[in-house]
Amino acid sequence: MYAQLKKGGFEIEKHQTCSKLDLIIINTCSVTSSASQKSRQYARSMKEKHPGAVIVVTGCDTEVDREKWSEAGVDIVVPNSQKTNILSYIRNKFDIPLDSINQNHSERFDIFIQDSSGLFPFKSRANLKIQDGCDAFCTYCIVPYGRGNPRSREWNDTLREFRELIAYGFKEIVLTGVNIATYNDSRRSLIDLLKEMLAEEPATYRIRLGSTEPQFSMKGLIETIASESRICRFLHLPLQHGANKILQAMGRSYSREEFADFVREAVRVIPDICIGSDVIVGFPGETDDDFQECLNFLKSLPLAYLHVFGYSKREGTPAASYENQISPKIIMARHKILTELASELSTRFLSKQVNKTFMIIPEKESEGVITGWTDNYIKACVAVDRSKAEMLMKEPFLKVKLTGLGGYREMRGELA
Repeated sequence: MYAQLKKGGFEIEKHQTCSKLDLIIINTCSVTSSASQKSRQYARSMKEKHPGAVIVVTGCDTEVDREKWSEAGVDIVVPNSQKTNILSYIRNKFDIPLDSINQNHSERFDIFIQDSSGLFPFKSRANLKIQDGCDAFCTYCIVPYGRGNPRSREWNDTLREFRELIAYGFKEIVLTGVNIATYNDSRRSLIDLLKEMLAEEPATYRIRLGSTEPQFSMKGLIETIASESRICRFLHLPLQHGANKILQAMGRSYSREEFADFVREAVRVIPDICIGSDVIVGFPGETDDDFQECLNFLKSLPLAYLHVFGYSKREGTPAASYENQISPKIIMARHKILTELASELSTRFLSKQVNKTFMIIPEKESEGVITGWTDNYIKACVAVDRSKAEMLMKEPFLKVKLTGLGGYREMRGELA
């Protein structure tokens, strides 16, 4: 969308710093009912702050609950599947010629932005979307209804944009999608794609994998990460629960034993790898014993961090009609317990990184402290000589030694 709007003649502004906006685009999320509600509240607040602006909404929630958006006072609803045709929806509101805009999006890939290089000139990290959609239909999840069936971005087009991002100067490319582990174009897999990307020159870049649904047939992914320093030692694997009974009720495709085997193998083969996960508490029918089983299982895993979510009832999903819905009070109590565990897991992981050396990409400098992320997803805050800070910020990578714990998922460091 950013690329299309820039080409279409729009000037992109942050709404916090601009008093008058002509067009406001809200990219919605439908993963939880809370996210949907917040998106609509945000639309209403933008309408109040900028009454003369045209409010456009797109994203997953437009596919799931389109009717509610008319009640929120928005002017244009662009279905998520038509996101790349957004200018066609707004051209009647603004007199902007579209002749220079590339409209040759193939129907199969109409959701992928075709030209994102140069969009973030002051950032060192860029997202590259390689996949979208899901057909797992987990019983609690609304995503398949909003994103459609799985589809992989065309091989050559993916590599074209990857090369453009590298040429523009990005130092870290994050591969994103609903489930990038399912990438498959003409029988070429995610591992094949990684190997092709790693054949590019120069070598001053690294690749990070976005959230990856557990695909335990992909043991080769562990070996691929272990064999190449330019692939970040990082995996985000959504577990969702630690009791097999609940996993089965959720419609997940694996057992907790399979998940544990994969995680422990990754930690064994890839030193200092950061593995994070998601977990849902309060799924319908979750007993005290189920929750305790989940808690004990999570404690046993070598996880670096944990995202905890309370079950969110989404109308239209099978779980919404399940009996034994859990009360909000119990969900909140269980959420608190796992949030405390998440902090313990993070501290345990970070403590093992003290006095180790990593390469970071300098992203920000303030008062002689440079911040950047290690390949294994630790935010490093490095004190430097202020007179050299500007010069150091121009370096593609800095070698740092982590010296101690800072805030949550954050460490102090020094130049090595």
